Amino acid sequence: MATELTVWGHACVRLERAGRRLVIDPGSVSDRDALTTADAVLVTHEHGDHVVPDELRAVLESRSHLEVWAPDAVIDQIADDSTALERLHRVRGGDRFLAAGFDVQALGESHARVHPDVPPVPNLAYLVDGAVLHPGDSFTVPAEGQRVDVLLAPVSGPWLKLAEVIDYVRAVHPRVVVPIHDALLSEAGNALADRLVGSLGGSVSYRRLGIGDSLAID
Repeated sequence: MATELTVWGHACVRLERAGRRLVIDPGSVSDRDALTTADAVLVTHEHGDHVVPDELRAVLESRSHLEVWAPDAVIDQIADDSTALERLHRVRGGDRFLAAGFDVQALGESHARVHPDVPPVPNLAYLVDGAVLHPGDSFTVPAEGQRVDVLLAPVSGPWLKLAEVIDYVRAVHPRVVVPIHDALLSEAGNALADRLVGSLGGSVSYRRLGIGDSLAID
């Protein structure tokens, strides 16, 4: 059965299969509707453009079956006396679990360095169904021999430059690259990123998806 991948702005995507929806990184600059039908949520790290703890806590209260997987720092910000703690799951690199029927592997451990004076926070990359890789704010590469079908490649941020993104795409060597993490870019900036990463990354296909646009994954 095919999986539908939908982009919800910046770093937020949703995977849907058989009526179940897994949302990754519903942060402050993504479309707020991404969470309204979520069955499970993955959060890569604690920065506000990847998670808004108060909003996620409210959705947990309104959707009684919703579950969240995230690093310790994120869980600590979400959890309070009214939160169903059994639906909050602390994740570390190397963990493997099922979320909304999707097989998830957590990889890596740290956010890419912004500056030597800025301590890196924990960051997990998520490999879903052995096919879709969301690295959060990192350049985490799966184990040797692990073939990635779709790489959600960050293309903008204070922690990266496009040369690093190109090298990252080459290292992962996915079939399809979908650019994410682009809220800081203008239309011209997106066009430049698309041209450079798309032409130099070496992947079979480079697909920019607008908010609400989807890609079918076999």
